[in-house]
Amino acid sequence: MDCWKGAVCRSWIYPTVIICANGFFSAMRPSESFLTPYLTGPDKNLTIEEVTNQIFPVWTYSYLALLFPVFLITDYARYKPVLHLQGISFIITWFLLLFAHGVLAMQMVEFFYGMATATEVAYYAYIYSVVSPDHYQRVTSYCRSITLVAATVAAVLGQLLVSLADVSYFHLNAITLASVSLAFVCSFFLPMPQKSMFFHRKDVSPTPPAPDKAAVASVGPDGPSSCHEDEGSVSADRGPTPKAQADNAEPQNHVLSVLVQLSKDLRDCYSSRKLLYWSLWWALATAGFNQVLNYIQVLWDFRAPSHSSAVYNGAVEAIATFLGSATSMAVGYAKVNWDLSGELVLGIFSAMDAGSLFLMYFTDNIWACYAGYLAFKACYMLLITIATFQIAVNLSMERYALMFGFNNFVALVIQTILTIVVVDSKGLGLDISTQFLIYGCYFAFIAGIFLIRSVYTFISTKRRNNSAVDESTDH
Repeated sequence: MDCWKGAVCRSWIYPTVIICANGFFSAMRPSESFLTPYLTGPDKNLTIEEVTNQIFPVWTYSYLALLFPVFLITDYARYKPVLHLQGISFIITWFLLLFAHGVLAMQMVEFFYGMATATEVAYYAYIYSVVSPDHYQRVTSYCRSITLVAATVAAVLGQLLVSLADVSYFHLNAITLASVSLAFVCSFFLPMPQKSMFFHRKDVSPTPPAPDKAAVASVGPDGPSSCHEDEGSVSADRGPTPKAQADNAEPQNHVLSVLVQLSKDLRDCYSSRKLLYWSLWWALATAGFNQVLNYIQVLWDFRAPSHSSAVYNGAVEAIATFLGSATSMAVGYAKVNWDLSGELVLGIFSAMDAGSLFLMYFTDNIWACYAGYLAFKACYMLLITIATFQIAVNLSMERYALMFGFNNFVALVIQTILTIVVVDSKGLGLDISTQFLIYGCYFAFIAGIFLIRSVYTFISTKRRNNSAVDESTDH
């Protein structure tokens, strides 16, 4: 019997099932769509200004402060302990939401929620340390799909309980606490990985391409190509690995050698102009997207106060999630020369995001606000899928994870600057409506950058083609 259990734990099925269960219960948070009505309602009795300018900014600050150290600790500790930390953070977050009161207590809620958000990297990285590369694509689809399903189920369930069963926001938060507690329990049943991507590598063969884009990655006989666009660039898997370098160094220099290798990898990746521009859009747009997501409920509550109007936040979030997944899936069937037209697409859809945000600012109609948010999220999900594919297609799994983390870190820095200047009471402390005017201008600025860049790309390509034709005619 023990041998049978060991065989099950060593197979890819067991850890995949457990990590998917963990992901489902972690993402199944029906109260999240109704956080602002809960905080400004009779349960917590906070004002919109306190929620907007004093409480919500703490999430951005704590997420930024914790992201880099958590990223390193996650890999060094081999993921599972960080999944425990994520579960504890979620439990503390919702325990405080249920039983604590006051601005300071809710700021602590945002701090622990920032910690839980920072530890999400462990969920997506864990599975690659316990299954073989042959199963990467399948388990990636399972892990990502289950969280999408859970978020949709949570939004629909929350809306149905509020609208049809008249369940209070307090009890919605109690349901969420039970769900994240189950996720915490699931994390204890995961097998402990013996390797990780950077600190505990076992390099026996070339690293496979980025796992969630394996179906579209370009892989040569020697493994995936590097970050550089030119054929003479250094291979992503050529040269000493962090593990190999560490073996030749003193044990106390192990962490330093890995950090040096990571910095070299980042420098090589960003020396590619193509990856640099896609990463620039990723960081700029993700900062704006996260900012909108963090404050959209406040805008809805401002347009249609929850104490006197029906609240449909859950239904809108469910539809937005579905539209986002549909547009993301559509990218897989699009036949586009992304090298030529990618920046034009980024510019056009970023302009549509700007238009959606301007609509939310200029209208007083809550349904128009809902429609603007649906369009905004669908456009962003479409573009982030394209950007992810373009960055992942020529990278090893380690370098993709590294660029993903660094791009998100830069996005958080930009978001923090936006929060300090626009939102925080120590900065401008703008009202919620004016904030969305600023966000609309921000996305218009992003659209302008990439529309101008696309015109330059088209002109340069046309000149090169004309020069090639002229040269062939001369010969």
